[in-house]
Amino acid sequence: MEKMKELCHCLQDPHLVARFQNICGVRGTFTTTGSSKVADRAHSHNNGACHHRVAGEDDRENLSNVGAGEGEKMQTASAKRRRRMADSNVANNFKDEGETLSQNGTAVSAATAGGERVGVGRSLAGPGVRSGSAQDLSRAADCEESQVGGVLGPPRSSKVKPLRKNSLTGDDGQEFLIDNRLLYYLFTFGTELGNETFYITFFPFITWNVDAFVSRRLIMVWVWVMYLGQCTKDVLGWSRPASPPVVKVEVFYNSEYSMPSTHAMSGTAIPFALYFMTYGRWEYPSPLGFILALCWCLLVCSSRIYMGMHSVLDVIAGFLYSILILCFFLPILDLIDGFNLTCRYAPIIIISLHAGLGLFSFTLDTWSTSRGDTAQILGTGAGIALASHVNYHLGLMPDLTPDQLPLSMPALSPSLVAVVMLRLVVGVLVLLATRALMKAITIPLVCRAFRVPTDDLRKARQHMEVELPYRYIVYGTVGFNVIFLVPLLFSYMQLS
Repeated sequence: MEKMKELCHCLQDPHLVARFQNICGVRGTFTTTGSSKVADRAHSHNNGACHHRVAGEDDRENLSNVGAGEGEKMQTASAKRRRRMADSNVANNFKDEGETLSQNGTAVSAATAGGERVGVGRSLAGPGVRSGSAQDLSRAADCEESQVGGVLGPPRSSKVKPLRKNSLTGDDGQEFLIDNRLLYYLFTFGTELGNETFYITFFPFITWNVDAFVSRRLIMVWVWVMYLGQCTKDVLGWSRPASPPVVKVEVFYNSEYSMPSTHAMSGTAIPFALYFMTYGRWEYPSPLGFILALCWCLLVCSSRIYMGMHSVLDVIAGFLYSILILCFFLPILDLIDGFNLTCRYAPIIIISLHAGLGLFSFTLDTWSTSRGDTAQILGTGAGIALASHVNYHLGLMPDLTPDQLPLSMPALSPSLVAVVMLRLVVGVLVLLATRALMKAITIPLVCRAFRVPTDDLRKARQHMEVELPYRYIVYGTVGFNVIFLVPLLFSYMQLS
């Protein structure tokens, strides 16, 4: 048991994440001002995981603990003394230049992110520039790495910022250095496989162009996996990996809790559920399908560590949690799907169940972005289930009979590709228009009904009585249109 605890502490260590980022070519530019702002935001917005300043401790030690999860192993006093001695040695190296190294540890953190020590020599910034700053050290590292045969070449790394702002605080994150742009784009794509843009295109694409039967059940699995993952996050209340040493390549979900990684859960559930649902129903090489599912899963899981959003333990727990949920839900999908389609009371039960689950998730903790995501997921699932019930009783989009199986991939042709792309473009435009229209109608009505001021829509949407019905209604309508309205439109446009 003690060995298991030690292993968990090791896998939760933010320095493990920082080392992975360092290997993949990500380096932070932690500055004094930026670091203090990060600490302030973490204190105010990290879902109640407040981190107080300890009297008598230097700022470096405080910053190393920002965002530290509950139960995370703290540094021992001897380790702190060793680090202070190392810092003083670095400072002595700069005495000949007539400058004193900043005592907040920011420059040292930038040079030693991920536990890797970088040699520090004389400043290469030139005269008139303060030696020992984080920017100088990172610039010096770039110049040293680019020396080939004694010739000083241009820096290989490029400075970028997170793609999207934090959805709660509005913070756009701190700049960081990328040495390997290929890995940056690869892992950015991997993390997008768990975001809304992917969901609003992938699930409709499968519904309209591949197999509505599989898509309907896949969405059902996704709803339960994401709901259980979000609720578990809020119950455990573990914080994101500390920064520094971790570089926040993404900050959009930084205000949410960390354990387990719901990206890892969806990145495991979707490809493997898709594989098991299409196995025997579609003709394709089974090993190839499994390999593709595994690659999808590994890409999404590793991208969360690369982005600095999750510890290794968060990702492993998300993977195992998702496998456990799949083992439970896949065998009973026929029963649940049959109930949704045929039971006369299914619409009432579907609406009540999803709304009740949303209310429960809103009472777990203070507001965070996970609340809106949870209501959004539940609303989408309810809309899909209701539309499937309506289609079944109207005889629209009937499921294939066993004698029509297995299905085979059609031969690719320019006309087929054109029809597929036209369906996707028209359908997604309808969904985006539906979402925009329902938002414009629902938010003012809900705010007026509950007498919530609309001067600041961001704050207004954070009220439980506003966000739950607004998200539930808007995305319930979007989900309904995926299965009912858009296929009906395709039939009128002769795109079925």
